[in-house]
Amino acid sequence: MHFDTYNPEHFYDEYFLESGRPRPEVEKLINKINSFAKSELANQRRAANAAFKQMGITFGVYGDNKGLEKIFPFDIVPRIINARDWNLIERGVKQRVHALNQFIQDVYNDQRILKDGILPKEFILSSVAYRKECVGLTPPKNIWCHVSGIDLVRDHDGQFYVLEDNLRCPSGVSYVLGNRRVMKQTLPAVFEALPIRPVEDYAGRLAETLRNLIPESILKPNIGILTPGIYNSAYFEHSFLAQQMGEELVEGQDLVVMDGFVYMRTTQGFERVHAIYRRIDDEYLDPTVFNPDSLLGVPGIMGSYREGKVALANAPGAGIADDKAIYSFVPKIIKYYTGEDAILQNVPTYVCEDEKQRQHVIDNIEKFVVKTAHGSGGYGMLIGPFSTRKEQKAMIDNILREPRNYIGQPVIQLSRVPVMVMDHFEGRHVDLRPYVLYGEDIYVLPGGLTRVALKKNSLVVNSSQGGGSKDTWVLAEDVT
Repeated sequence: MHFDTYNPEHFYDEYFLESGRPRPEVEKLINKINSFAKSELANQRRAANAAFKQMGITFGVYGDNKGLEKIFPFDIVPRIINARDWNLIERGVKQRVHALNQFIQDVYNDQRILKDGILPKEFILSSVAYRKECVGLTPPKNIWCHVSGIDLVRDHDGQFYVLEDNLRCPSGVSYVLGNRRVMKQTLPAVFEALPIRPVEDYAGRLAETLRNLIPESILKPNIGILTPGIYNSAYFEHSFLAQQMGEELVEGQDLVVMDGFVYMRTTQGFERVHAIYRRIDDEYLDPTVFNPDSLLGVPGIMGSYREGKVALANAPGAGIADDKAIYSFVPKIIKYYTGEDAILQNVPTYVCEDEKQRQHVIDNIEKFVVKTAHGSGGYGMLIGPFSTRKEQKAMIDNILREPRNYIGQPVIQLSRVPVMVMDHFEGRHVDLRPYVLYGEDIYVLPGGLTRVALKKNSLVVNSSQGGGSKDTWVLAEDVT
């Protein structure tokens, strides 16, 4: 029995109850895993790693001089979410993205939420993600956040909380699709044990989301996936999605604006591009509007966008809604635009711009996770209980120097799922990033990316910080 020595400890374990009994939704899977010999499981793990290498599923780590790309670490034990829990997640994420989209539209136009005093005006206007160049803009069909990634964590009570919102260029969905493909190749028998919802149609749905932005009168629309290039940490994903969608992967140098329209250079000449799924930040998108030193973007593309001659996903300016300080106001944002209470709760958050909240974070910094308002990838973060006095002092200095740029959150005891360590299983902490497409309606990919902290006792799941991933199985029906 592979799980005889497995210890759930005092965390919320998604496989086992405190008594050591399996949870109902994983019992069949555990029985299936127990039917494999240890040598067979080890062989399947090796086969999975070989499949990832063959598929080229990689990520880059900025500042790593040992090599440009790494194979994304993968654990063959899937994470399972029962149908009841997924229904709650799906409803909560749809509600959240709908409200945030309305918020972005309002902030760049009427600013009703600011005039009504729900959010402090200067707090919004001082955000580095607020783009004054987008004031007065209304994108096609009033949709700003076409692709979102909403990061969720599960605390010791088993409840899901929203940790942060990603509405600029959320990455990682290629690993979701790759994980599923590899699992089907290496452990096909395991899929027979449970009714698992598919994820394979994501690329088709993404293409539909982009085509929704193009006038129906255009019979043969062209879609481009705009990448910064091979040195970007998510370049594999950009090329993978372009290939899966059957659309062109382009860099800024491949595009040109002529007569207000955007064209891509091809071997047959110029072809008009009608919609662009951009994987570069606002700052680098158009050097005539944003950063004049950018070599990654397309001069004049914002003018074309303003005139409705090209559609951009996500819309420039959408990042205002994933500012981690503004995140603390999202329950109020949901209430203001929908009249509803938030289905998914935020993690308690202290905004260092506020004097009282700032002092509370500083006085208790050894108990807090402190993040920058615009950071990603686990960089620039302090996890109080695992930090040194020197690191704490450096963070306090940063907070005092630039309070608007920092938030504090209590340490969440992330739920755990078994991972294979050598020849046995141990619990490791996980989070979840469901991917949301906003087209004619709002679609949530069943499951999303489960990131796992492969280092023992670590709470940092980012791949750039030593994390890996698991295939995420959403059950089509509850298993009892």
